[in-house]
This record gives sequence, structure tokens and C-alpha cells, in this order.
Amino acid sequence: MSIRQLPTHLVNQIAAGEVVERPASVVKELLENALDAGASRIRLEVEQGGLRRLRISDDGRGMGAEDLPLALSPHATSKIESLDDLEAVSSFGFRGEALPSIASVSRLRLASRPAEADSGFEVRSEGGQTSEAVPVGMPQGTVVEVRDLFYNTPARRKFLKTERTEFNHIDDTIRRLALANMTVGFELFHNGRAVRRLPPADNEAARSRRVGEVCGEAFLDQALVLDNQHAELRLSGWIARPSFSRSQADLQFFFVNGRLVRDRLVAHAVKQAYRDVLFHGRHPAFVLRLSLDPRRVDVNVHPQKTEVRFRDGRLVHDFLFSTINRALADTRPGQGHSAPASLPAWPGTSAASASPSSPMAWPRQDGQGGLALPVSEQLERYAQLAGGSGQGAGRDAEAPIPPLGFAVAQIHGVYVLAENAEGLVMVDMHAAHERIVYEQLKQRWSDDRVRSQRLLVPERLAVSSREVNALERHLDALGRLGFELDLAGPETVLLRAVPSLLAQANPIGLVRDVLADLVELGDSSRVESAMDELLSTMACHGSVRANRRLNLEEMNALLRDMERTERSDQCNHGRPTWVQLDMKSLDRLFLRGQ
Repeated sequence: MSIRQLPTHLVNQIAAGEVVERPASVVKELLENALDAGASRIRLEVEQGGLRRLRISDDGRGMGAEDLPLALSPHATSKIESLDDLEAVSSFGFRGEALPSIASVSRLRLASRPAEADSGFEVRSEGGQTSEAVPVGMPQGTVVEVRDLFYNTPARRKFLKTERTEFNHIDDTIRRLALANMTVGFELFHNGRAVRRLPPADNEAARSRRVGEVCGEAFLDQALVLDNQHAELRLSGWIARPSFSRSQADLQFFFVNGRLVRDRLVAHAVKQAYRDVLFHGRHPAFVLRLSLDPRRVDVNVHPQKTEVRFRDGRLVHDFLFSTINRALADTRPGQGHSAPASLPAWPGTSAASASPSSPMAWPRQDGQGGLALPVSEQLERYAQLAGGSGQGAGRDAEAPIPPLGFAVAQIHGVYVLAENAEGLVMVDMHAAHERIVYEQLKQRWSDDRVRSQRLLVPERLAVSSREVNALERHLDALGRLGFELDLAGPETVLLRAVPSLLAQANPIGLVRDVLADLVELGDSSRVESAMDELLSTMACHGSVRANRRLNLEEMNALLRDMERTERSDQCNHGRPTWVQLDMKSLDRLFLRGQ
């Protein structure tokens, strides 16, 4: 077959195969056009899951009669004009493919009226043929009506799911765009019934309400608010506490300059930040917005613009990880509660000696894990600080009550009961002490992580040329982690030494995994993950066991250590270490006041 020019209508249908996967794809493209037009309110009407009819109306700037036919022609756009515009593009749709692609597989009506016009105009398109623009009465804005999607491509229609499934995809699209565009109001109707009404959110309280409406009140109740800036990068939004984890990644929304993206670099940074506070196989929940100079991110790497490429990927990764990791590190008693966030250091000691890295709670030789060294001295010093006995009796009423209050009893050798300013606190003593010891071990290893153990016989690894290139770039970093690697040929590496704490592990498999990560991501945290797993096991065995009876001094010492230890809201495996029952909750249990 000789080379020939494809007909315009066939070109549009091929493009439709890339950007129009299902009715939700149409909704996404049309909603993004409305947002680019400056709409403050958008209304979406859906019939039969979008297969029969989709109608999107907005109050944006609108278009004149001469622009309507152009809007339905291939690669026609008002959003870019030159290469400079493309490199700094900040609008959603800019390829000029969406409307002609949609029109090629549906019966489409496009009507629009700019603010300065006395009336609007509309055009209709069916089977690749566009009508002349005719006047029509309408308010300012644009209306796009799509009927009988895929009517002329029945093979595509067979791949669509049930009406409910297709509508759920449309609803997901509305939710994502509503989270990214808080100042815009959205209305969604299905078969004449109102499904969502999201008014514009122009203040912090309204934005929180929208997050609650879209993600659920349970997410909002467990969310930590983020807002951090560094090197012209800004990360803001909400991340759920580790106790609010999911079996699926269905509550993960990440926006780059307002555009929802699925990016491996972002996913890796978030995963590493949650590394040792989640159950294995669980997924975090978050709504995060990253803002940066449009010139530092390429959004033109995917037809549906769901992927991006950062110019400074390493900087973005480290910024995301450090911001989220810092927020999660503050998940300890007193953070986000009415009680004081932290307590001053013991009288006569420095701040460093009162930090979680001190040997205050180092495991004893008996394997049971002493909670204080010595407990009586620690409690006596706390009593001096708080102005009381440390057990609630005779304590100065004006002294600040610590976040976890004071211990009153122990239940079955497993749970510690304490009274604080809000009501009753219940603590899983093994889980809490496990986190305390784990954080101490991590700090100690971090301070002395360069120790390595040489192998009696060097191990020989066959690697690819890409892995050799990655190894050459990161050889110094691997050396700081305790590995000694030498290149013995174009595709051969000798492993001569490994971190001393990992000498009994599988160093060959670990090195191979590290090299694979370096090739794909430019970085690897395999060593840290393996070390964390080992230290977590050590902490578990070195922590106080269930059924061990503690006296009040030991229980109070545990509560004080929890208040000073990062991430002490969860144990090493992601389980909660304590729960709070305030007085209202207790009154409801006993029907008081009813």
C-alpha cells in the first residue's frame, strides 16, 4: 500500500482513541476547558451514565461566533501560540485535540456567548460535519452537549461497563477536579436527580468542608494539615494519620499546579515518608497540592496529561519526603490535642538528654525493657517540674497537665489507663514502648551507620551496563551506607563489605535491588528499609511484654516517654498506641444527661 494522507475525520477518531476512553474522559476534557475559561460555577447533567447524554454548562468567558467552528477543528487552541508558551503552559487543555475528537465519535452541540455579545451562537457536529453558527438565546458562558457517544464506533461502545460503573467514573472525575479547584462551584445531576452540590470554597473552613464532602468526614477527622515552602516549591493539603490507612489507593489525590497526576517519583516519596508507620499492604490517604514554576515541570508527556516530568526530580522528591515525614514525625500525644504539645526538659538535664535518642528507656539485660533509668528518679524529677507527686495526688492544680495525663491503673497487664484534661486515656503498653525503643535504635544507627563488615570472600555480581553507570554515580553514597563495591569489568561488580548490622541478611539480593532502584528512580532506600525492619524486630523483642505488671511510677514514665517520642501515636507496625475517650463520649456510654 502506498503512503497517503489520512482523512481529517479518521485522524480525529484516532485521536479520540487516545483521549476519549469512556464518558468520564469526555467529562474531564470539557470540565478542564470550562476551568480554563475562568468559570466560577459548572453544572454537569448526565443521562444513562453518559452514554445517552452529557451536558456541561459554565459561566466562563465564552466564545464568539467566529471561534465556534475553529474550536471543533484539529489542533486549534487559544491557550498557546509559541514554543515559549508551551514550555510554561499553565492551562489544562492546550493540544486542541479534545473537542474535535469528541465530535468525531458523538453528536455534539456547542453554544457560547461572551460577556460583550447580545446573544450567543451555536454549532452542531455529527459524523465529522460541522454546521454554520446560528444565534441562540443564552446567558454568558458555554454549553457543550454530547449525545450518543460512540454511536458510529460500535466496537468502542462494547468495551464500556454498566451505567452505574460509568457514572461512578464521572463522579470520581468531579471529585478530583473539585479538590483541585476549591473556588469553583460544581453541580452534578444523573438522570434528573441531584447527586452533588459543591458551593465555591473561598476560606479555610469551606475548603475543609469540601474535603470532608469529597473524601468523607472520617478522612477529615484524621487529617493533618500541611503547608510548607522551600526553593520555590510549595506543598499544601491534607494527609491522613497512619491509623486511617486504606486497603486500596482510592483516596490519593496529588495535584501539580492544579493538575491531577499519577507520578512514580511522587508515589515513591509518599511511600517512603509512610514507611514505618503503616501496616504492610496498607495505603495512605492524602489530598496534596504541589505548586512550582510551570517552566520546571513538563506536562506535555502524555495525551491525557496524567503524567508529568520534573526538571529537578531529586529536589522535588526530597521536598515531598521531608515535608510529609516531618508531619508524620509529629504524630505523638500533644500534637493536635488541647493538651500541651511538649514538656520542658527535666530540671538539671539538657534538652538533648531528654530527647528520644537518650538511653532513658534503653532495654535492660533481663529482656523486659526497663521504662526508666531509674524510674523513681525520673518520676521525682517530673513531680518537681509539675509541682506534684506525679500520680495526681496532691499535685498543684495550676501545673500543666501533660497530654497523656497521669496513670491510674493497669488492665490485665496489657493496657494502661490514665486520666488527662479531656477524660480517659488507654495505652497499649507494649506497642507504645516498642515505638520508643525503635526510635532510639534508629537514632543510634543513624549516628554510627558507617560501620561495615568485610566479607571473607568477595562476592561477584553480574550486572548490566545501565547498573554499572548508576553504580558509578552513587558509589560514594553506597560507601556511606557501609557497602564496599568495586568494578571488576564492564559488567561485573565485586562486593567486599556490607553494613555490619546486615551481615546476616541477604547482601547479594539487597545490592541487586538497590542497583535496580538506582537505574529506575535515581535513588534507593532499600538499605534503610532493610535496616528499619531489623531494628523494628529488635525493638519488638526489647520492649516491655504483655502481662508484665507495672507500678504507677513505671506507667507514668512510659506516658512521659511517649510524649517526647516521634511517631508514638503508632507502633512500628502501624497499630495505634493510645486512644482518647473524652467526657462527652463517656457520658454517652452511660446515658448521662439523656
